[in-house]
Amino acid sequence: MRRWIGPLAVLLLSAAGVHFAALELAPGVIMDRAMAKLAERGVGLHRFTAPQRITPQSQSVVRSSPDLYYALCRYDLSVPDKALALRMAAWRDYQSLSFFDARTDNFATLRGTGEAVEVRLLPPGSAPEEGAIVSPTARGVILIRRLAPDAESFAAAAKAGEGDRCAIEAARGG
Repeated sequence: MRRWIGPLAVLLLSAAGVHFAALELAPGVIMDRAMAKLAERGVGLHRFTAPQRITPQSQSVVRSSPDLYYALCRYDLSVPDKALALRMAAWRDYQSLSFFDARTDNFATLRGTGEAVEVRLLPPGSAPEEGAIVSPTARGVILIRRLAPDAESFAAAAKAGEGDRCAIEAARGG
């Protein structure tokens, strides 16, 4: 029995190491692939990209809800002294502005039912500002969701989406 303790300990330590590595590395790998796929699909850097209506045929990564209008903006705040100015235009029904970092973590979500929402996204390590959100990573994705369960409301949500904004700008005081 004693001769099995050493190999068993090595096996358990190896398994724990692989498990820890997977938990630490997988989110970054997943987001890198998602960002590349979004870029291939034409989702712009520092601008919201208007979507097509979701159908089972249009899904490639995640099964999205056909009842929602989605708009995406990829961001990269690795350039010094830059921030991201965001505006989610007013929409009569449910809408949200969600922020995902380079590790796939949803680090902030704002709701704006019936009203526009404006916010600045600051790079990691920035001093907090009133009305701003500090991103935990330099890169990520911002998602607007609007309730639009039918073709008519989807078209209206797309029209409202014309007022959305995701644009790089100089950091304040910089």
